[in-house]
Amino acid sequence: MERKGGFYTILLSGLDDDNGGSDTNILVAVDTVNGYVYGVSIPRDSKAIIDGKARKINYAYNKGGTELLADTVSEQLGIPVDYTVSVNLKGFTALVDAIGGVDFDVPINMDYDDPIQNLSIHFKKGVQHLSGADALRVVRFRHNNDGSGYGSEDLGRMATQQKFLKAVAKKMLSAGNILTKIDDYAKIFNQYVDTNLTVGNLAWLGTEVLKMGVDKIDFSTLPNAWKYPYIYLDPTETLTLVNTYLNPYVEDRTAEDLHLPS
Repeated sequence: MERKGGFYTILLSGLDDDNGGSDTNILVAVDTVNGYVYGVSIPRDSKAIIDGKARKINYAYNKGGTELLADTVSEQLGIPVDYTVSVNLKGFTALVDAIGGVDFDVPINMDYDDPIQNLSIHFKKGVQHLSGADALRVVRFRHNNDGSGYGSEDLGRMATQQKFLKAVAKKMLSAGNILTKIDDYAKIFNQYVDTNLTVGNLAWLGTEVLKMGVDKIDFSTLPNAWKYPYIYLDPTETLTLVNTYLNPYVEDRTAEDLHLPS
């Protein structure tokens, strides 16, 4: 099929622990011709068929790494995944620290302790300056120990992650950081990021996004409905979103091109 010029899809995955589990997955479209970056969060409990069995989509990473996860996302949405980027927790904290932390509006009061994971999350609602370690706690938060919180755990958490990534991009791409931190960025990518993008690819993409401006970066979550034990993607709304923002082909995708488990 004929592809649009200057249009690329990148699957960004955050690894949640040293066992290599994929906790956060965002499919990012970069349109260098029309000048926009659009990322869609893929709920980790989305239903997928993997090895002929119904699974939650984050199982794909545990089973077959980035390659199987990318293949699963591509099959469901009917579009190719051109590149993959996987970042572990240490890489996330190192990147936030490299840019001097981030001022971020924490959306709700967060009070959570999990001794098994050695995880303590305690933040008050409102704008705060977050270090890398603090930021990791905020974007991992799902609910308080008393059960309160977002009201829709993973969906609320994804919205917070999207806002935080935009705040990070804004600070990373500021003129001062681009000029003075480029060596730090390169070291972090080499040490903590697993990707099939070359350093040259990354530098070029960074330049293109810098020209667009951070206001051209937007996020959403794939349209969905929760029905235990899975999240089901809405076929009609998902197709509209794919064709509006994610489709690298000249021709629109059709309902027959998507393969969303029912």
